[in-house]
Amino acid sequence: MTAYIIRRLLGALGVIFGVATISFLLVFLMPGDAARMYAGPRAPEETVQRIRELWGLDQPLPVQYVRYMGRAIQGDLGNSTRDKRPVLQAVVERLPATIQLAVAGLFIELLVGIPLGILAATRPGSWIDQLATIISLIGISVPQFALGLVALYVFGFLIPIFPLGGYGTPLHLVLPAIVLGIGGTAFYSRVLRNSILEVSGEDYVRTARAKGLSPRRVLTRHILRNAMMPVVTLAGLDLALLLGGVVVIEAVFGWPGIGLQAWTAIRNQDTPMIMGTVLFASVAVVFLNLFVDVLYIAIDPRVRLT
Repeated sequence: MTAYIIRRLLGALGVIFGVATISFLLVFLMPGDAARMYAGPRAPEETVQRIRELWGLDQPLPVQYVRYMGRAIQGDLGNSTRDKRPVLQAVVERLPATIQLAVAGLFIELLVGIPLGILAATRPGSWIDQLATIISLIGISVPQFALGLVALYVFGFLIPIFPLGGYGTPLHLVLPAIVLGIGGTAFYSRVLRNSILEVSGEDYVRTARAKGLSPRRVLTRHILRNAMMPVVTLAGLDLALLLGGVVVIEAVFGWPGIGLQAWTAIRNQDTPMIMGTVLFASVAVVFLNLFVDVLYIAIDPRVRLT
């Protein structure tokens, strides 16, 4: 187990290094001048040139790359060209809001998606299964920005139960979390339904039924434990992606998350902020993926044996 975790950690570090390298090259190829953006459009050329020299932008690309990686290893991601603040500080300030929205959205997805998937799987072909299929198709098809605008209009304007966007109280979190979770709810319900139906045909399930166990006990003790494996994988990856920011939801509801910060950085050609948010998102995806792999071993003993 320890050797497995060490190997995965080394692989995770390699992936993060690769993402940082690719993002550095892509940002370098972007049009624009980071020094000019930092100094301002009316700054004299001498000032811009001094900023280039201070940041090392006048150096060859390999030299800039080595310097950037050296600073990134030490936690220095540079300063934003838009608000002149350290990138790491700006990302950390947005992190609590991002975590709240990501966890709340995933909670809604699992809270509704798992029971809906179980009901559909235990009654395949029934009206419950058909209704679950219709709900899934609607949830996946409706664009999040349209659903978010409708939710704001109905529950923030016509029936003023929740605030019209913003951040700071639990009421501000309800609508963004529900809108974020609707699409995932439909997806998780279909994945779990198909997984339960597949596991129900296994030999050990038929053996459990032949022993006279009740359908509820067979479902909870023998089917769900294995059928939940795809859900665990998707939940871990989903949470990692949500921690990287949800641009549409954050923009509609004015939620101060990392996704909105990254989108603002792209529009303003804030290259240090772009690279910082990309690097943070890659770290979240890699390490949560590692956590899911370790959780697999705890859930399914067969994985431990292999």
